[in-house]
Amino acid sequence: MSYELIALFMFASMMALLVTGQRVFGVIGAVAVIAALPLWGTGGVEIAFAQSIKLMKWYPLLTLPMFIFMGYMLSESRIADDLYRMFHVWFGPVPGGLAIGTIGLMVVISAMNGLSVAGMAIGATIALPELLRRGYDKQMITGVVQGGSSLGILIPPSVVLVLYGMIARQPVSQLWLAGALPGLLMAGLFVAYIAVRCYFQPHLGPPLPPEERAEITWGERIRLLRAGILPFMIFFLMNGLFLMGVTSLVESSAVGAASAMAAAIIKRRLTRKVFENTVRKTLGISCMFMWIILAALCFGAVFDGLGAVKAIEGFFLDRLGLDRWQILILMQLSFLLMGTFLDDTAMLVIVAPLYVPLVRALEFDLVWYGVLYTITCQIAYMTPPFGYNLFLMRAMAPPEIKLRDIYRSVIPFVAVMVLTLIIVMMFPQLALWLPAQFRGTLQG
Repeated sequence: MSYELIALFMFASMMALLVTGQRVFGVIGAVAVIAALPLWGTGGVEIAFAQSIKLMKWYPLLTLPMFIFMGYMLSESRIADDLYRMFHVWFGPVPGGLAIGTIGLMVVISAMNGLSVAGMAIGATIALPELLRRGYDKQMITGVVQGGSSLGILIPPSVVLVLYGMIARQPVSQLWLAGALPGLLMAGLFVAYIAVRCYFQPHLGPPLPPEERAEITWGERIRLLRAGILPFMIFFLMNGLFLMGVTSLVESSAVGAASAMAAAIIKRRLTRKVFENTVRKTLGISCMFMWIILAALCFGAVFDGLGAVKAIEGFFLDRLGLDRWQILILMQLSFLLMGTFLDDTAMLVIVAPLYVPLVRALEFDLVWYGVLYTITCQIAYMTPPFGYNLFLMRAMAPPEIKLRDIYRSVIPFVAVMVLTLIIVMMFPQLALWLPAQFRGTLQG
């Protein structure tokens, strides 16, 4: 059997096992190790061992638990509740204002967590019931919460970009900076869509009633602005020190985690239960990502040993005879297709070890491609029938929101994401300008 057929058999076996519902890291790691044994004999065992040592020696991986801890600490201590009240009061008088405020909340949460799960949980438990009570259209607000929560994997500190950086061997600091402007662009387009649609269809997002607005004094509005001081101080302290070169990437994540705990103490909300829940969730998510990274490294090492990467390059570049932009578009379309039944980490683990060398051969910037991949993941998160966010929303939404409402709600937001993807593809400097400004000054 040729090496190309062995690689194809490995890929097909992995996809078949994933369909059975087994854990992603178990399937991918098992296929890699089982394939390595007949190919290299007892020496194949060393492949998995070598990758585990590589994982443990990768210093920037320490940022994962730190940022995850920071996000869950802010969530569990209900500091996010205060933020939503602030956005509620300041944006409420505008048609669709509470939905716009929800996007603002999601941007802030994304800048402190790096995962979509935390944003979804906060949006579904805090914003969604309030928006329904205010008479907002249920399909509109369901899409708002799903679209807004997806920003967590693009706006730094993005955990997905950390995983991509590990596999593509790119600096995480450069990837985070590259994701910042596209993430804000997408959030701005979400806001523009909500504002325009609610302007022409006010019944979808009615403003606060005049009598309620009259009850909110300017003194209360100013007082509520204080709710945003602590989270913004954490964000600017963490990122400001990093961008000024005072702290490294890992040190910056430690500053964020310590600042989040200090904020909970200042608010007198750091109870034993809050601390235990935060640590438990941090440990669970961190361990899951470490197992996935280890499985990805093992699978990629076996594929490299087979020469599968070179075979894929030859297939696209020689046999199909496509130009580099056509190949890039085909790669993104394949991500969208896989996103209908796989989550972002599974896609990254399966395809990135194959596509990253191809992107390099096509002479595209790997940092820029990391942003394209992440935006494509966001689209896949919300693409029926198996988008990750769709099922999270189904689990957290109140009974009056049906599955068909959830599916319909994402259509305009997916369209906005596709538009963002096209803009970033057409204008790479949107992603590359900020990293260029700080290249050579950042640590990690």
